[in-house]
Amino acid sequence: MAATPPDPDASAREAGGPAPPTAPPAAPPAAPGRGSVHDDVAALAALSGPLIGLDLGTKTIGIAVSDGLRLTATPLTTLRRRKFGEDAAALERLFAERSIAGLVLGLPRNMDGSEGARCQATRAFARNMAGRGAPPVAFWDERLSTVAVEKALIAANSSRKRRAEVIDKLAAAFILQGALDRLSVLAAQR
Repeated sequence: MAATPPDPDASAREAGGPAPPTAPPAAPPAAPGRGSVHDDVAALAALSGPLIGLDLGTKTIGIAVSDGLRLTATPLTTLRRRKFGEDAAALERLFAERSIAGLVLGLPRNMDGSEGARCQATRAFARNMAGRGAPPVAFWDERLSTVAVEKALIAANSSRKRRAEVIDKLAAAFILQGALDRLSVLAAQR
């Protein structure tokens, strides 16, 4: 049986000496830096300023923005996808124009929670944006976001043509609003 090594602070404690030094208290979480990617939207809580939400599709990118206080998400536009470099440049212009602090990217998980090809493509898009120095990116589970938006548009008697024009940016707003609501709950718990 191996002997345990002596405790160097034991004699000081037994003699009534000072207690051994302790680790300093943990610092509050730092704000994520540009070019970072996070699985949890809570990573964006330490940032201040508006967020942008993206609903990434194969043909379009729905875009929504929050107000500076992060209370509401507003549908902004739908970007027709081209090459990644062109899409990224258009998004970077929006980041600069609107002083965007962080990006919420809808993650299209399968209904069972697993990640398929669309999730892999979305994660690759996030990594590529991060490589260009984009604001911090966090993912938000977007399962059924487009379905919920389409049901709301149908209930509002929107024509098929009108639904096709607005569904992507409304889905982005739905995704972003979910993330904003989560951040609001986290802030209230602090």
